[in-house]
Amino acid sequence: MALKRITVAHGDGIGPEIMDATLRILKAAKAPIEYDEIPIGENLYKSGETTGIGPESWDIIRRNKVLLKAPITTPLGGGYKSLNVTIRTTLNLFANVRPVKSYAPFVASPHPGINMVIIRENEEDLYTGIEHRQTDEVTQVLKLISRPGSERIIRYAFEYARLYGRKRVTCMTKDNIMKITDGRFHRVFERIAAQYPDIQSDHQIIDIGAARLAAQPERFDVIVTLNLYGDILSDIAAQVSGSVGLAGSANVGTDMAMFEAVHGSAPDIAGKDIANPSGLLISAIQMLVHLGEAKTAELINNAWLSTLESGIHPADVYREGLSQREVGTTDFTNAIIDRLGEEPQTLTPVHYHGGKITITPPSQEPAAKDLVGVDIFLDWSDHGRDADVLGKGLEEAQSPLWKLTMITNRGVKVYPQGLPETFNTDHWRCRFVPANGQQASYKDIITLLTLLTGHGYEIIKTENLYTFNGERGYSQAQGE
Repeated sequence: MALKRITVAHGDGIGPEIMDATLRILKAAKAPIEYDEIPIGENLYKSGETTGIGPESWDIIRRNKVLLKAPITTPLGGGYKSLNVTIRTTLNLFANVRPVKSYAPFVASPHPGINMVIIRENEEDLYTGIEHRQTDEVTQVLKLISRPGSERIIRYAFEYARLYGRKRVTCMTKDNIMKITDGRFHRVFERIAAQYPDIQSDHQIIDIGAARLAAQPERFDVIVTLNLYGDILSDIAAQVSGSVGLAGSANVGTDMAMFEAVHGSAPDIAGKDIANPSGLLISAIQMLVHLGEAKTAELINNAWLSTLESGIHPADVYREGLSQREVGTTDFTNAIIDRLGEEPQTLTPVHYHGGKITITPPSQEPAAKDLVGVDIFLDWSDHGRDADVLGKGLEEAQSPLWKLTMITNRGVKVYPQGLPETFNTDHWRCRFVPANGQQASYKDIITLLTLLTGHGYEIIKTENLYTFNGERGYSQAQGE
């Protein structure tokens, strides 16, 4: 049998312990893999690698195409970027797949019927980490949602549901507020859902959806959602199922994949032989299925289930009356190895089948794009932050080619006809459109910016306003 070569990263905190445990189980099960080890994480951060990974490690990951990664510690402060996000985005691992299942009655759970999969968009949204401090008082983060990114993850969710016999896909967004970004994701979902008539579909607003997930998780099958929401929902689902320590995670792209536990590096219990390796082990089982080694994945997963049934439990899932014996990392690992070849008697044995999901989003003709105005953002604190003073000053300074239509502060319209109760910061969005219905141009915007700068206004940002096929591509203000 040909061996499949992967990359292994032991990580920080409890990472080395649970990785060693996982590799011991893979070896005992005769998993047909070999691996290269790479250093990542806290030590590299502190040595000056602000990404937490060295250039030579990228070459190994890209050559082997599959990474099994233990949790890492990202130092606080100092401009360190999340290595998890860096790997996902750099290697185009667009789909985060997190199965969530309860193992009652052997692992305590208030919801014994949970059996769902959360499929999270992995590259976009607020996790791109594009942030700025724009004024003394105001910071921003950019939420980026693309049509290709949305199409890819949503189609992946439906293909996953079809491949694994799932019945329903639920989309969660906040498009009642973020009508353009989350709204695009929802609209793409509705269009793609219509192409899968064999699978039920529905949409829920994220706040009520999260509440229902916490209260009635049994009602969900497959959830597809944006990056931040998916991260939060995954932890909620894992916790109500029994323990975050049992949750694994796959990050899948068109050519590469990374497998990791959901939980963090837990440095407070590192080196004490009490960490639960289950999350990383479940991730390794997902990895084996991805590699086409379904039988080995079944062998290990069923041994793990048999161990849970026996009542031999690590500290994080041990419960008086449910568990028989509390064990540490080493003894729990030994118990799983001892049960290789067994199947659970009460819990349902797992049976995996092959199949790879290939996503090729359809091409789409670009929309007709017309420039219709500009939002100019100012840092301004003069005259008691009186919006009327700012508005009149801008109208005096503007070019005859432009008309100031409104000013907002933190998204609320404050000019013209703002309310005195509205609290104003030093951050102002000033919307200009061409006067007398004239066509806007970049040259005219530059002229306007020059005029405003010449009058002493500090411009911190501009956003051009466009229509796409005649449809407005920018939001209105609250109160507009």
